[in-house]
Amino acid sequence: MPLSSPALLARRLLAWYDRDARRLPWRSPPGERADPYRVWLSEVMLQQTTVAAVEPYFRAFVARWPTVTELAAAPLDEVLAAWAGLGYYARARNLHACAQILAGRGGTLPEDEDGLRALPGVGEYTAAAIAAIAFGRRSVVVDGNVLRVMARLFAHREKLPGAKPALAALAARLTPASRPGDYAQAVMDLGATLCTPRNPACDRCPWRDSCEANRLGIAAALPAREAKARRPVRRGVAFWAQRADGAVLLRRRPATGLLGGMMEIPSTPWRAEPWALDEALAAAPFAARWRKLPGEVGHVFTHFALRLTVVAGRARPAAGIDGEWCPVDSLAQRALPSVMRKVARHAMEAE
Repeated sequence: MPLSSPALLARRLLAWYDRDARRLPWRSPPGERADPYRVWLSEVMLQQTTVAAVEPYFRAFVARWPTVTELAAAPLDEVLAAWAGLGYYARARNLHACAQILAGRGGTLPEDEDGLRALPGVGEYTAAAIAAIAFGRRSVVVDGNVLRVMARLFAHREKLPGAKPALAALAARLTPASRPGDYAQAVMDLGATLCTPRNPACDRCPWRDSCEANRLGIAAALPAREAKARRPVRRGVAFWAQRADGAVLLRRRPATGLLGGMMEIPSTPWRAEPWALDEALAAAPFAARWRKLPGEVGHVFTHFALRLTVVAGRARPAAGIDGEWCPVDSLAQRALPSVMRKVARHAMEAE
């Protein structure tokens, strides 16, 4: 157990936060009320993504859509295009759907966790973060940084992910009623800047005298984790299909599932077994003299790695083809996910 009371730990952490808080574009200074729209937008963007990756996207979004109602009025394709490269595109679809719901309610977010969790794309962590940071509710905010800090503070040796409920309960014991939003951000800042996964800066930590792992000299070894399964590899063939004027064929993926609702360069399904070219051509968008381009495109998703072979072909003028044609110089403005932008670059460099 820590050597200090929860109240003393909170005071020490908030004093450190008041002095050393990270300056982030969505964050209000310590002690000041936050803008709920900016908090919500940032928390959705930060799901499974780093602060460094999110900052330029956040700045671009609030410059283009500074309010919930303006975001709600934007076409989904424009939102997806602005999101392209940030990954996990279901977040962008849910963000837009949520904005439309909120716009119908006057553009205001619910202030409690139950109301927030009822919105598209708002789960347990995001609801707690918004309630605490935007509305000053005493909510227990638990992300990866918080889990690491709790594991070390209490020298909790159970392995993740199984240890998460116990660590969340420990975090709840420490969460104060006063300044809960600042406290939540302070614990996350502590994990992001000092109590880092490798080489924690224990000598600079405001909790160093109360941390059991620091006392035992085992901070760098915690939290323990179960060994990760090896990421499987899937394979597919992408069709770089062009008309005589150079326009490229795109199609929209199904609304649900991986990359749902995004535009794509047509491809075969993605599977574990490699594709023989003759077999893959059954999935081609039209009959043509398809030729294999050298090399392949690689991309890593959360649960698998993808390897795509790219073939190129020309459409006949009278062909009835499912999809839409996009000039090559307009591809950057389309809602293409990162993997499809890689395919386009690969094809244009190989042609």
